Amino acid sequence: MAKKRTAEISMCEIRGKNPPDEKRSGKTYFHKHKGDFRWSGVKDEPYKDKGTEWSNIIRRVLIGGRGETAKFHVRYFEIAPKGNSSLELHRHEHVVICVKGSGVVLTGRKKRAMGFMDTVYISPNTVHQLSNPHQEPFGFLCIVNSRRDRPRVLQQ
Repeated sequence: MAKKRTAEISMCEIRGKNPPDEKRSGKTYFHKHKGDFRWSGVKDEPYKDKGTEWSNIIRRVLIGGRGETAKFHVRYFEIAPKGNSSLELHRHEHVVICVKGSGVVLTGRKKRAMGFMDTVYISPNTVHQLSNPHQEPFGFLCIVNSRRDRPRVLQQ
């Protein structure tokens, strides 16, 4: 008899006290872009629960957590000037595509500047962090597995 796998919700996906609905409806929907990287029906959400290891970052979930059957989620993150994501490590992978401004991605021990349409694949178990040392917002799409483990937040 096969065991039912239970997925842990990533810290990047926690919505207050109610995790995304596990029921899959497969309902089709459309988010009209309203300009300045805002979409109809998509609200700003906190990046994570409160913490001191990250700052000045918002999340907008475009695909994921609304009953989709997709095996991936698409989110837009925007890091304000001098902000950063947490320094973390986990088993799931990411694809990050810069779509606004510029920023820096740390993968392992290597820092790289990211500009418009630069893309990075962050492999499983790679220490990583995104930051914005600039004066303009740094926005990026992040594509991630729909089922993923909790990140382990590391100290800088």
